[in-house]
Amino acid sequence: MPASTLRVGLVSPYAWEVPGGVNFHIRDLAEHLTALGHEVSVLAPADDEAELPPYVTPAGSTVPVSYNGSTARLAFGPMVARRVARWLKEGDHDVVHIHEPIVPSVGLIALRSATAPVVATFHSSQERSRAMMIANPLVRPGLERINARIAVSEDARRTLVEHLGGDAVVIPNGVDVQRFADGRPDPRWQGTPERPTIAFLGRLDEPRKGLQVLLGAIPELRRRHPGARVLVAGRGDLDRALDEVGLTRDDVEHLGEISEGDKLALFASVDVYVAPQTGGESFGIVLVEAMSAGAAVVASDLNAFRAVLDDGASGRLFRTGDPADLARVLGEALDDRDGTRALVEHARTAVRRYDWSVVAARVLDVYAMVTQAPADEDGLLTRLLRGFRRDE
Repeated sequence: MPASTLRVGLVSPYAWEVPGGVNFHIRDLAEHLTALGHEVSVLAPADDEAELPPYVTPAGSTVPVSYNGSTARLAFGPMVARRVARWLKEGDHDVVHIHEPIVPSVGLIALRSATAPVVATFHSSQERSRAMMIANPLVRPGLERINARIAVSEDARRTLVEHLGGDAVVIPNGVDVQRFADGRPDPRWQGTPERPTIAFLGRLDEPRKGLQVLLGAIPELRRRHPGARVLVAGRGDLDRALDEVGLTRDDVEHLGEISEGDKLALFASVDVYVAPQTGGESFGIVLVEAMSAGAAVVASDLNAFRAVLDDGASGRLFRTGDPADLARVLGEALDDRDGTRALVEHARTAVRRYDWSVVAARVLDVYAMVTQAPADEDGLLTRLLRGFRRDE
C-alpha cells in the first residue's frame, strides 16, 4: 500500500463501451493507480445493462453529438445530473479527475458539482475550434473550479491556452510498454522480404484518420513493391473508401474491428505501421503502442506525431495528406532495412518515457499538489511546471 492512499474519482465524457483514446487512457490510469493501492472509481456514460469493469459506474444513456471532427456519444440531462451527484457523494473522493471537462457531458456536470479538489486533463488539439470559442463564456465559471490542469501534449496545451486561457502542465498519455513489447506475432500478418506487411488501424469512415491517404498511396507503392500487403483494421465502410479511390477488396486485406489481443499481435507482426491522420490529433498513442511492439512507424508530419517520433529519430514522417509522399516514404522504409532497424531500436528506448510507471507518478504529483501542502512544495511545483522532457 502507498504511504498515503487516495480515493480518486475519474470522469469520462464519452460512452464507455465505444473504444477511444480518452477512455483507454482513463481505463489504464485507473488500473495502474489501483495496482499501486489507491481506491479508484470511474464515472462514464453507459447504459445500465452494459458490461462494465467493477470500477466503472454508469452515468446514463448516450446520444450522438458531432465534436472535434468525429461523432461522440455523450450523456447529459436531469437523470445524468442526479447520478453524478450521487456518485460524488458516495465516493467521498480526495480528488476528482475530469477528462475533457468542457465537453457537454458527464464531466462538465461533475465539474459544477464536485466539492473535492478537481484535476482536469485536456486531450484535444485544434488550431481553431468554433465550438470551444462559443462555449468559452458558458464553461468559464466551471473552469475556475479546477485546481490543476494537465494537457497530454504541447499541442493540447496550446489549444487550451488559446481558446480558454490559463495554462497546464504537460503529462503525456501512458502506455503499458512491456505488454506491447511482449506481444506475440501472428503468422497471418507477418511479412517476408518479398511480401512485406503494412498495417493501418483506425475508424475507416472518419476522414481525419487518413485511410484515404493510405489507399491513394497503394498504386505507387505496388509499383515499387508488387508483393506488399496492406492490412486495414477498424470499423466502418471499407467498400465506400475503396470506391472513392478506384480500388477493390483485392487491393487490401480487411481485418475488420479487432480485439485488444489482436492489436498486440498485429503490431508485433507487421513490418510497418502507418499513421496517415490528417489532423485533430493531440498526441498519437497508437504510435507509441506500435513502437513498443517493435513495428517500424511511418506517420504524417502532424506536430503531435512529430513530437512522439522525436522529429524522425524514432520513425519516418511524410507530408500530411500527400499520398505520393506517403508512397515514397513507405518505399524507403522497405528498401532501407538497416535504417529502419536503427529507427526501431531508437524507438524501443524512447517509448520508456511514456510507460505508465513514469506517467502515473507525474499524475500523482499533481494529486499531491492539490490535496496537500507537500514538504517539498517548491521542488514539486518546479517538476510539474517544467513540463514533459524527452530525456526523462
